[in-house]
Amino acid sequence: MDFERMRQNLKDAGCGDAVTEEILMLYQSGRYQDSLRMMKKDRCRLIEELHECGRKVDCLDFLIRKMERKMQADH
Repeated sequence: MDFERMRQNLKDAGCGDAVTEEILMLYQSGRYQDSLRMMKKDRCRLIEELHECGRKVDCLDFLIRKMERKMQADH
């Protein structure tokens, strides 16, 4: 795999500089399992962030529906 393309993909995926450099260092030194483990760990972090954002959207949706119902009842 092209090293610079891999670096850019990691950055595009939201991996921080330190994580990106560690993954690349592990990959370059042939420690593929360790680099894969780190990528999977960062993937889990991103999935958790996604779920947290979903929970926030759900809260806003609840408030929006509640306010819309109140406005309809007032008219």
